[in-house]
Amino acid sequence: MAQSKTLPAVTRVGTPSRIGLRWLWGPLSLAFFLGAWALVARLSGLPAFILPGPLAVGERLVSIAADGSLWRHAASTLSQLLLGLAIGLIIAFGLGYVIARSRRLERALTPYIVASQAIPVVALAPLIIIWFGSGVLAKALICALIVFFPALINTLVGLRGIPTELRDLLHVYRATPWQTLIKLEIPAALPVLIGGLKIGATLAVIGAVVGEYVGSDRGLGYLINFARGTYDTPLVIAGVLALIVLALGLYGAVAWLEARTVGWARRQGL
Repeated sequence: MAQSKTLPAVTRVGTPSRIGLRWLWGPLSLAFFLGAWALVARLSGLPAFILPGPLAVGERLVSIAADGSLWRHAASTLSQLLLGLAIGLIIAFGLGYVIARSRRLERALTPYIVASQAIPVVALAPLIIIWFGSGVLAKALICALIVFFPALINTLVGLRGIPTELRDLLHVYRATPWQTLIKLEIPAALPVLIGGLKIGATLAVIGAVVGEYVGSDRGLGYLINFARGTYDTPLVIAGVLALIVLALGLYGAVAWLEARTVGWARRQGL
């Protein structure tokens, strides 16, 4: 009688360690960066107001967080940023949808769209402040101007990348334009649109800071500009770090939204 052979159980050796190592890369790289920064600041011989060490910047960051000024300025920047991001995305997606359906309109509007990006936003920001004042709306419009172009291009790429066969199928079933938009165009173009949102979320931070540099009495850009004028370099770096955290938070929020909405496309290799 033949002896039955049992196959050995397949185990993934070292998987937990690999997962743990993956999560350690971030803290290790941060520790290496801070150590290198502290070493350069110590060996350079430069005074602290030119090149402060990470400890001095950390102490300054804790002090402005303790007195509430960090949260006040960050909240102002975030509100202007989100409003500008919303305005830029709405205009870009709406105009992109119209342009994607009309080549003539694209040829007519392309010179103006390109011209809006060819002029540095720093040069346009003073005009926007003059025309719309120094309130939240002006800063939001500066953010929207930066966000608009990449979001528009991604909208065009996403909508024009939809296979013609799918459009013909909906046409056979006599789908209305609204049904085509909801059932086909938005789901099919969503991965590319989310990519544009990722770019816009990070670029909006630049727009907010530019607007606060030109004319404002609050915001992280104002805080950095004020610290620069008083040679408070630790405060300048603390403000920059706050902007980085703000940009990373927005990018992470969009990445979470991407995982929730278009994770199926990634799993299927689309």
